[in-house]
Amino acid sequence: MPHPEFFLAPRPGPRNQPKKTRARQIIVQMRKQNYSVYDISASLIEQNMALSPTAVGEVLKAEGFAPLPRRLDEERPVVPRPTVEPIADARAFGLAPNHFVTNCGGLFLFVPDLVRLDLDRVAEHARLPGSRMIPRTHALRACLALKLWSLERKAHVMALVADAGLALFCALNCMPKKSYMSEYSSRVEHQTTLRVLAGWHKQQTDVDERLGKSFNLDFHSVPYYGGDPVIERHYVSARSRRQPSILAFLAQDAVGRDFCYSNADLRKGEESEEIFRFIDFWRRVHRQLPRHLVFDSSLTTYDRLARLDQMGITFITLRRRSPKLLAEMNALPPSAWRTVHLDVPTRQYRTPRVYEQTITLAKCPLRQMYIRDLGHEDPTVLLTNDRQGATSAVIIRYAQRMLVENAISDAVRFFHMDALSSAVGLKVDFDMALLVIASGLYRRLAQHMRGYSESQARQLFRDIIDTPANVTIGNSEVRVEFHRRAHLPIILASGLMDKPVAVPWWNGHRLRLSTYRGPE
Repeated sequence: MPHPEFFLAPRPGPRNQPKKTRARQIIVQMRKQNYSVYDISASLIEQNMALSPTAVGEVLKAEGFAPLPRRLDEERPVVPRPTVEPIADARAFGLAPNHFVTNCGGLFLFVPDLVRLDLDRVAEHARLPGSRMIPRTHALRACLALKLWSLERKAHVMALVADAGLALFCALNCMPKKSYMSEYSSRVEHQTTLRVLAGWHKQQTDVDERLGKSFNLDFHSVPYYGGDPVIERHYVSARSRRQPSILAFLAQDAVGRDFCYSNADLRKGEESEEIFRFIDFWRRVHRQLPRHLVFDSSLTTYDRLARLDQMGITFITLRRRSPKLLAEMNALPPSAWRTVHLDVPTRQYRTPRVYEQTITLAKCPLRQMYIRDLGHEDPTVLLTNDRQGATSAVIIRYAQRMLVENAISDAVRFFHMDALSSAVGLKVDFDMALLVIASGLYRRLAQHMRGYSESQARQLFRDIIDTPANVTIGNSEVRVEFHRRAHLPIILASGLMDKPVAVPWWNGHRLRLSTYRGPE
């Protein structure tokens, strides 16, 4: 039996390229007439011998032709090309009488709340970076406009850079380009971001005193797909694995349901202490401690729960179901459990069974609840230092913690939170602050729209915000006329159409919202 051949010689493939061979003579003839590879490629397509400019260049190189000298723009053939947009400069902004159509008409619905909450004051107080061409107030509005319009990548601003309505919203002659967005975010330090959040939340609570009573807290890992070795690996729940990512901490107001604090400047080992950074932030802004915090078991440690109790802050959290706890629960007799009624008509499981006891963790007495029949296969274990509250109230309040997870899910899908640490050069910490402001504006706008008070941002954008409009700039007024759409009656009934607003960054011009009636 012959020995097998371990190293087989590869069979030579065809050495002929039919497309290039068929077009070679035409390519050579056109190059002798000084046609470029792009001109030759376009001519071959017209003759049904399609070859790319790269393939044409390979044929010419094989024939010994050198590349042609680069031609000036005036010497090139007349073909459709990208327009050259002006450079963004606030000094070139003007409100001369004008009329145009914008695709971003819905953005002007946010202007009344931006005036009321005085975003310019937030930018000045935070001492954001700025320049003579684009002052800090204009830069913040430009970055926020892209977040409100749900652009996944800041590079996508190039599709809207020529929209006059977007520039008018920012009080600029045109929108800044993508390179400016990346460069600007890198100039914003973490302490500056904290001042932005402090100023914004102070303005919100001054307008609405209901905010700031109770908070839902959670972490979120923003996946990173670049090649930076400095990025740490964190658990990404969407992929059920650890991978390079940016860990972000988020606090959501339980009443307003919008984010009020974020921090993406975290390193491994600092997670359990981040809750106290949020408490310090709140104390600096409001001169008092937050009253009530709700979070899951992975947010902090038992020792730090004792610190929260010593500070007088009420909290509700989960406890991990260890085998010892499960054995203890299974050993309880049926008579030890009592049924609790949850007064939530929309909830499917409203009569859970509960067993309560007082335990000591890290020398801190805590109230522990074993809960069955909540819709989960395994019992739920709650820990709280709320020793006087009704059992049903504690269970209902912890169930509302799912609101922060729903809000994070909405932020991932609509505000594109998970696109922040991709190859686009944008600082995640600053973009998280923009997320906080944008979510607050969407929640406030939702309160004006009948039937949308509980809606998420993506539904509000789809039905209300994503609408074109005609813009007419007059001597003292800017009129935005919305085109007729199915949900236009919702905007008409919001009350925003009847109240002209003087806009400070428009030199006192008033904004008047109305309906487009068509050409006269």
